[in-house]
Amino acid sequence: MTQTVDALRAEWMKLRTLSSSAWLLAGVVAFTVGIGAVVMAANRCPAGTTCQVDTVKLSLTGIQFGQAVVAILAVLPVCNEYSTGMIRVTLAAMPRRPAVLAAKTGIIGGLVVGAGIIAVLGSVLAARLILPEQGFDVANGFRALSLSDSSTLRAAAGSVLYLGVVALLSAGIAALVRDPAVTIGVVLGALYLFPVIAAFVSNPVWHRRIERYSPMAGLNIQATTGLKGLAIGPWAGLGVLAIWAAVALLAGGLVMALRDA
Repeated sequence: MTQTVDALRAEWMKLRTLSSSAWLLAGVVAFTVGIGAVVMAANRCPAGTTCQVDTVKLSLTGIQFGQAVVAILAVLPVCNEYSTGMIRVTLAAMPRRPAVLAAKTGIIGGLVVGAGIIAVLGSVLAARLILPEQGFDVANGFRALSLSDSSTLRAAAGSVLYLGVVALLSAGIAALVRDPAVTIGVVLGALYLFPVIAAFVSNPVWHRRIERYSPMAGLNIQATTGLKGLAIGPWAGLGVLAIWAAVALLAGGLVMALRDA
C-alpha cells in the first residue's frame, strides 16, 4: 500500500512539474468547447422545417477533437521517460513495473477526467446559448439541454468517461510502443481511421461490424435519439472502448515487465 502511494505521489510530482501537462489540459477544454461551439454555430434549423438533429450529441461534438489532445497528454509522460532514459531511475526507485504503469495511468486518467468535466460543462453551457439562436429549441421539439434530463446526463457523464478511457488506451499503447511520434500516430489512427474506413465500406454487415467493435463505438454514449438504429448501445459502445483500453494496458504492462528499460 505504501509503495502504491509513493508511486502515485512520484508520478503526480512529475506531471505537475511539466509545463506541457498544464497546457495540454487547457487544450482539452479549449478544443472541446471551442470547436464544439463553431460546429453548433454552423448548424441551423430554419423555422417551419423538420430537422433530424440530436442536439445533445451536437453539443458534444468537440469531444471528437478534444480526444486528440488527450491522446498526446497521455502518451508524452510515458514515452518521454523512455526517450530520456529517466525510466531507469523510476524503475530503480520502484522495481514493481506494473505498479509504475498503474500509477502513471491513474494520475493521467484522473487529470483527464477533471478536464473532461470542465469541457463537457462548458460545451453544454455553450449549447444552451448558441442552439436556441440557431432554431434548435424545445418549442421545435428538440431535447432540453439540462443535466436533470436522464439522457442528457448520461451523454454528458459518458463523454467525460470516454475521454478518461481514451487516456488509458493511449497510455497503454505508449508503454507498448515507447516512441512518442509512433505512439501518437497509432492512437490517432485507432480513434479516427475506423470511421473513415467505415464510410468507404459498402457491405452493410462489415460496416456494422466496424461501427460495433472499433473504438469509435464509444462515441455512441452521446446519442439521445435514434438509439434503436445504432450498431451498438451507448453503454455497450463505451464498454467496447474500455476493452480496447484494457487490452492495451495489459499488453503495455506485460512488455514493460519483460523488456529492459
